[in-house]
Amino acid sequence: MNNRQTIDLGAIAWAAMEKYGFVPKIPPSVIREVNTLHTGVFTDSGEAIRDLRSLLWSSIDNHDSMDLDQLEVCERGANGEIRVKVAVADVDAFVPQGSRADRYARRNGTSVYTGVTTFPMLPDRLSKDITSLLPGKEHLAIVVEYAVLPDGSIRPGGVSRAFVTNRAKLVYEEVGDWLEGTGQVPETVTAVSGLKEQILLQNEAAQAMKKRRTEQGALALETIEPEPVMVDGRVAGLVVQRQNLARCLIEEFMVAANRSIVAFLGDADLLMIQRIVRTPKNWEGIVAEAAERSEVLPARPDAQALTRFLLRQKVADPDHFPDLSLTVVKLMGPGEYVAFRPGGEPVGHFALAVTDYTHGTAPNRRYVDLVIQRLVKSALAGEDCPYTPVELDELAAWLTDREMASQKVERFVRKAAAAVLLRTSIGEFFDAFVTGASEKGTYVRLLSPPAEGRVMQGESGLRVGQKVRVRLLATDPVHGFVDFARAG
Repeated sequence: MNNRQTIDLGAIAWAAMEKYGFVPKIPPSVIREVNTLHTGVFTDSGEAIRDLRSLLWSSIDNHDSMDLDQLEVCERGANGEIRVKVAVADVDAFVPQGSRADRYARRNGTSVYTGVTTFPMLPDRLSKDITSLLPGKEHLAIVVEYAVLPDGSIRPGGVSRAFVTNRAKLVYEEVGDWLEGTGQVPETVTAVSGLKEQILLQNEAAQAMKKRRTEQGALALETIEPEPVMVDGRVAGLVVQRQNLARCLIEEFMVAANRSIVAFLGDADLLMIQRIVRTPKNWEGIVAEAAERSEVLPARPDAQALTRFLLRQKVADPDHFPDLSLTVVKLMGPGEYVAFRPGGEPVGHFALAVTDYTHGTAPNRRYVDLVIQRLVKSALAGEDCPYTPVELDELAAWLTDREMASQKVERFVRKAAAAVLLRTSIGEFFDAFVTGASEKGTYVRLLSPPAEGRVMQGESGLRVGQKVRVRLLATDPVHGFVDFARAG
């Protein structure tokens, strides 16, 4: 391919969406329906709705995120407890089951974030306005409560409907740098009285929960997913999203909130969809990976032993740890959704070391969360389950498929963006790590920029984790190819 040819990454992303079965354009009928919505429609509800607007709610997300799904607040309780409230946007109030917007959201199943173009599950007027928990106005939410005990375990609490108000839209990088001692307290934090102490308390709760889950076997994985940096429509670089204390805070709060939702639905004796990662079928492959590093894992799957191995490797060889993490992820197998009936035996989530998990905290971005929200609201209202067992079985299978398809789209567009970024560097040399070596091909990831590609010449004898010098042979953005030759 002529590497000087103008490449339309937006068109490549659109084509990838269609290839993997998505409908990239929101139909005009959905837009018309959403444009008729009035933001005060929920005030006609006869249900009791709590007024929690006075609490010190805040959100933490990416700097450019407008589709905010959740807020957090907590307080100290008795006996060392920290009582947490997570407010989740009540999307169902504006996207009733069977509406045009609902049918479109169900069809795609998820928002798809390619880094080049975002394909939202719901129109912007909903996800970035009416149903987004942005500061500046009151919102209707589902509030999930739980207590974090001194040992980091949680005690699920109540679930209710409430009015909430976001006091501050915070950013992962700014809050993370502050909590880790490498940056100042963000102005968005100091501008709100008491918010500094609130975020520090949230971090305390999150660290306690993380320590507890790690001790129980939650996997310490750290994969690299370079995302394109777009400036005026062109790829200016690739960045790797760094895990920090702010992201850890939100992750822990959402894991606990989702577990509390499962407990609530279980107490209500309701059908639900759970999120699971089965016990690894290829545990032997994980054992072999450990053996290559002079480590011994048990013959049977053991999450705690695997976690201890991963933590040691992260300290001993941080440069190669993302590649080991990716290998373990592939050997474990993908996550999936399953319909769960009351009284059934839970499969659990091997990677999180929990047996009671769902996705119910991001209804603007994932359809399964909207389904869970409807189940919760039916329980609160004392109404019949809005879905039959067969419908939930079909939804679980379909949404698992859509999630896997969205990951394929996102990976492909990232590869295309890397190919565009490198197309003026044909013939240049780079330092790289070998990330994959099998009969399917040998792959490397450059140290800078963190682009990945296939070694087409001189790949014989290369092994995973090896540092190697490569020369760029060619790029093909349309097909997502970046080809290298081993140098020296």
